[in-house]
Amino acid sequence: MADSDSPDSGGADSADDLLEAEILRHALRIAAEEASIVVVQSAHSAMIAEGADACAGILDRDGRLVTLSTATNLMHAASLRCSLPAVLEDHPTDAMRPGDVFVMNDCFRGGIHANDLLVFRPVFREGQVEWFTGTLIHVADLGGSSSGGIVPNATDVFAEGLQLPPVRLYDAGEPVEDLHRLLALNSRTPDRVMGDVGALVAGVHVAAKRMEELADRFGTDRLKAGIESYIAGAEQRVRDELGQLDAGTYLGEYIIDGDGIEHDREPVVRVRVEVGDELTGKKGSIRLDFSETDDQALGAINAGFSQALTGALYAVRCFVDSSIPMNEGCFTPVDVIFRKGSLLDPYAPAACGGRVVAVTAACEAVVAALSQARPDLATAASSVIHPYTLAAPSRLEPWLLLSYEYGGLGARRGSDGPSATGSFFLGGRNTVPQIEPLEATLPIVFERQSLVPDSGGAGKWRGGLGVETRIRALSETEFAMRNERVKRPPCGREGGHDGLAGDQYAIEVDGGIRPLPPKAANLRLAAGETLVLTTSGGGGLGDPSERDPERVAEDVAEGLVSERAALEHYAVGDPS
Repeated sequence: MADSDSPDSGGADSADDLLEAEILRHALRIAAEEASIVVVQSAHSAMIAEGADACAGILDRDGRLVTLSTATNLMHAASLRCSLPAVLEDHPTDAMRPGDVFVMNDCFRGGIHANDLLVFRPVFREGQVEWFTGTLIHVADLGGSSSGGIVPNATDVFAEGLQLPPVRLYDAGEPVEDLHRLLALNSRTPDRVMGDVGALVAGVHVAAKRMEELADRFGTDRLKAGIESYIAGAEQRVRDELGQLDAGTYLGEYIIDGDGIEHDREPVVRVRVEVGDELTGKKGSIRLDFSETDDQALGAINAGFSQALTGALYAVRCFVDSSIPMNEGCFTPVDVIFRKGSLLDPYAPAACGGRVVAVTAACEAVVAALSQARPDLATAASSVIHPYTLAAPSRLEPWLLLSYEYGGLGARRGSDGPSATGSFFLGGRNTVPQIEPLEATLPIVFERQSLVPDSGGAGKWRGGLGVETRIRALSETEFAMRNERVKRPPCGREGGHDGLAGDQYAIEVDGGIRPLPPKAANLRLAAGETLVLTTSGGGGLGDPSERDPERVAEDVAEGLVSERAALEHYAVGDPS
């Protein structure tokens, strides 16, 4: 079965072959996408049901990624791919039976952190495992010292929640009752968590059924051949794109605010990027060496290797054709080196729940390096995800909200940075739940969600704006948050200014202001108090004096830039 993206496809291929290959590619994507939709529609947690935060994929028996749900944030691409080998190590395929379903979350064997459960189901053909279907979501709560899995003050993985090696969740179609009881017992919201687990299982069943239907339609051998062509086509397209980068060695780094524990330490992620056949030894490839990254942190900002790999790969994808499908072919041309014991591949039992901090720093380091190799795609630094949880204190009837807020993206050559959306692979505002259903079911009121004027870094191209969110507690509330780029704002590039740093504080009932630490858990709001969370703006790109005055005037008219800032940064306005 030929693939129009394959290096071997050409005029000798019949139109029927090319059409069949296109049908197969879309069928595979839709199978994964349908599975992710099933998870979202079946989930019990507000974050998943309202924010559509779910991932589904299909992999082959060797652990290679065949396809990923198209609406999925790429944060999970490498985690499905990197955790399946752990399942295969503990449970060889010849010991698996139809109806088996496996679950794991071990961040040192390919997982992410305690609350992100990865579920896999083998797909059999003629009595042999040929593929696996996988789903992944952040379940509502799986223990740990803070509700919802946000534990910024954790100093080891045990404080972050229940750890699971690859184990059977279903054995030949029958639930493993002991494990189900164990999961429920380790959650503050057992009904929601077990509903989420059921949604994950429903997703892998749907994807497995679709793979069985495709194998019936095309035949197992033709389907496998088509998948090989699909992967090879993506690989060749990535290699072709990487060949357009200027050959050379480029350095990049990004400084992190801190880990919330060692307050005087600002960890740094560093990368050495080698581009070009002579440097990498492979045609159309790239090497990312993170060996000089700082040692692992005491706090929870470390990243398991699968998450670090996802961040590195995503940053590379920012410099290639975005239409290339996400499968194993995207990984093959990218050689990534991590140093064991660093922020990006820590020794157990390091705390890894706040891995987004280190992973996005890795993204920024690669973007800084590749902006030198492709100046036409240069991009300034961006805000990051600000996760938080609100929950009932333990003595009250349980309720829980895990949610996110986003800030501004860095400006890109030729384009201002988008405001109030997720940078890199974090899903963007589509993962932020709608306010109305939250207010209808939880004792909270959203008083404000608005852009922060002047928060985007000035430049020829302006950084995107951050967001101010105000949430008033109607009853006593426990909360946790993990904020970043509130000490060091997203930096500008090529003369562009830094964005405005984020902030967090509480407004007390009498109107007083109570400062809050950016990374903390088990904090309290009294009834009537308001949590204020402000995200950072993106960095600007290029000299602000080169910005078109008409665009500055438009920004002022729309309330994105104040008259004072327009005059100060752009020399536009009335100096009197």
